[in-house]
Formats: sequence, C-alpha cells, structure tokens
Amino acid sequence: MGRRPRRQRTRTTIPKMVYADSEGQIFDHPYLEMVCDPGGGPQPPTELPVVPVPRGSDLYTLPGRQPYGRDPATGKIEMLDGPFHAVSTFLAPAWVRLSHPVFDTRTDAPTLPLYAYAPMGYSQNQFWTTAVRVDPEPRQDPWLFDIDAITANVRKRRAKSPQNRMIQQLERCALDYGCRAAQNYFIGRFEAPLPTSEGCNAQCVGCISLDPVNTTAAHERIVKSPDASEIAEVALEHIARVEKAVVSFGQGCEGEPLLRAKVLEDAIRLIRQHTTKGTIHLNSNASLPKVVDKLCSAGLQSIRISMNSAVESTYTAYYRPRNYAFDDVRESAATVTRHGGFVSLNLLVFPGVSDLEHEVVALERFIQEGGVDMIQMRNLNIDPELYHNMLGTNGHGKGIGLVPMMERLRAKFPRLRYGYFNPPHQCFGDEPGPITVPQNR
Repeated sequence: MGRRPRRQRTRTTIPKMVYADSEGQIFDHPYLEMVCDPGGGPQPPTELPVVPVPRGSDLYTLPGRQPYGRDPATGKIEMLDGPFHAVSTFLAPAWVRLSHPVFDTRTDAPTLPLYAYAPMGYSQNQFWTTAVRVDPEPRQDPWLFDIDAITANVRKRRAKSPQNRMIQQLERCALDYGCRAAQNYFIGRFEAPLPTSEGCNAQCVGCISLDPVNTTAAHERIVKSPDASEIAEVALEHIARVEKAVVSFGQGCEGEPLLRAKVLEDAIRLIRQHTTKGTIHLNSNASLPKVVDKLCSAGLQSIRISMNSAVESTYTAYYRPRNYAFDDVRESAATVTRHGGFVSLNLLVFPGVSDLEHEVVALERFIQEGGVDMIQMRNLNIDPELYHNMLGTNGHGKGIGLVPMMERLRAKFPRLRYGYFNPPHQCFGDEPGPITVPQNR
C-alpha cells in the first residue's frame, strides 16, 4: 500500500498582491492580497498550499494584463487600474502549479509565450505561490549545472565524433537552449536524450519546436536525423559511464520518434548487442501501437506517453492528431504492459481542467486499461486564455484540485507512482513514495 501523504507547514497569512510597472519592476501592494484561480474563478489561496517560490524558478511580467487583488477589509476582489501588469512565476523543474494568476486581458495584449504561469504574492521578504513538488530527485535543479564544465565537455565530445549528427544536436540543445537533459549527457549523469525525428503526426497547439498557435516556438526542431549507429554510439557511451543510466528517444527538440520506426528498432538491437545494462526508454505520443510492439520486442523497456487528457475530445483539441486516434494511444500503453514494460504518463496538467470530475474518471479508466505505473505531473505550457478558448465549455469549471486528484488516484491504484523524471529499470518495482503536500496552517 502507498504511504499516507506527508504534510508540510507553510505560511499563516495571505501574501500581498504583486504587480509590475511599465518598466518591468515588481512591487508588492500595500494592502491588497494575493488571489489565484484554481478553476472556477478568482479566490484567495486559503484552500491551497502556499509555498515560497522554489529556487530556480523564473519571474515574468504579463503584458497587457491588469492584475487583481483582494481587499482584506471588504473581501472584495478588485482590479488594479493604471499602467501596471500582472506578474507570474514559471516554476522550477519537479514543481507543479496548483492555480493560475488572475488578470483582466486588454484587447491589445499579445498571446503569452509557451510557459506555465503560476500566481505570485509577497510577504516576509520572499515571493510565494501555490505549488507542490512531485519529485524529490535533483536531476534538473538549475544550481547543479556548471556551464563552464559543460562547455568544456562539449568541445571534447565534438572533437571525438565531429560527424555524429546526434551529438551536434545535443550540443546545440545544451549550449543554445539550456536543455538540462542534454547538459546532463555532457556531464555524464542521469538520463541521455536521443533526439531522432524531424517529423511529427500531431500538431500540438503548444508545440515547443514547430509552429505553435499564435506564438513563437521555444527552439528549432532537429533537422539532421541520425542513423542507428550514431544513436547507438551516444547510448552505449552513456550506459558505460553512468550507473542506472537511462537513454531516451523523444525530446522537445524533435517530432515523434515512432515515425522513424526502423531506425529506432535497429538502434535498440545494436545497443543490446553490446550490453544488457542501462534502460532504453521512449517519450512518445504513442500513436502507432504496432511500432511500439516491434520496439518492445527489440528491447524497449519503458514508455512515457504524452497527453493533456484521457478525454478524447480534450486530447484531440490540443494534440490535433494526424492519421491516428486516441484509441491508438490507449492500445500502445496496453502493448508495453503486455511486454512487461513500464508505462508512464507525461500528464500535462492544467488546474481547472485536469481535475474536473469527468477528466478524472476518464484518467482512472486509462490507468486501469493501460496498466499505467507512473504519472509524471507536468505543467502545460500555454497561455491560459488560449487553452480555455480552445476547449470551449469543456475547459471551464471548478475541479476537485490537483492534489486531491492525486490522492484519489493513489487510493484507487495503490501502486501508482508520481514523479517528474523517467526512472531506471532498477527502480521500476520501488514502493511509491508519499505525496508531499504543503498545507496552510
């Protein structure tokens, strides 16, 4: 059985509202209090965990958006008028936001870039937000990365294999885009990414590498797809030097790796011809179950299925699949389970949508039918108003809350694990850890 959630004390009073002036300077209001929207409308964060903004998080102004606060004397939630902007925090890795900032959008406001916007307040000489950490592993904690050492290792690796197209892509990701996964490869620890595919059979509204809706992609997609030998070279190097190494297809800098089925199958077999060590993993939209079956037969051990919802209409509105259906996604999960593999969901959560009752019921069904072992709770990076408008009436309402959702799923599936990172195969059978839930006192 899973252990009971661990409760942590947080603050005792509501932080003050924060806002930015036209120069981007952030101020705390003298008396208006922080408000947030967990789904269902603005409210003070009295029913949510309020924690210090995690180390490594970023702060953003929200242009063209007037901030709201609550007058403690009257209880009224009111807009701060004038030349001001709402502000937000983009949480550090392994942290999940539990609500959204509250603002009024002007007609000339631009669409927000692809980040996950969490509310923010200020008191006791620090910023506060509503969030929970879902994975204690420090795999991508920003302060653990020495960029000078990474740069030096990149130069050494480039000199060793100057023609390897995968290493060329990983170099760009590590140095130009600051990708922590690519940086970890050059440091020689944790998980090595294996980007392989320039094409995709989905058109995600919030795609970070190609033509997102009404905004700009965070980076360019891989354009020089490596062959099986180039893939195996990187994977075998990483497995040889890292205890409990994970090597994974499917990264943010590429499309859908299942579209390069033969190359992936050949690469997996080539890796396994040389070693039985390491974990071979796939991050995927799981659109091609027959291909998944072949890869499992070749030696694929785990899959992380990317989805924003187990409700087909909600999923389709965001992923906009081409030549596959949501039933294919469900079948891929069941396929990996039949092969004895480990199934994770890369669940792109959005407060006020993911925790709606019909969404939770559909997710319970998917977990049951697909044999899901783990849910990696990931914040959906998108302008919140764009997402609401995209989903229509299905995207509005008061949910049960993301933490109660996690607790409900754990109660129904005691072996279900939560996290943020892909585990090595040595940890597949580990006892699920507690849900760490900060609590207002």
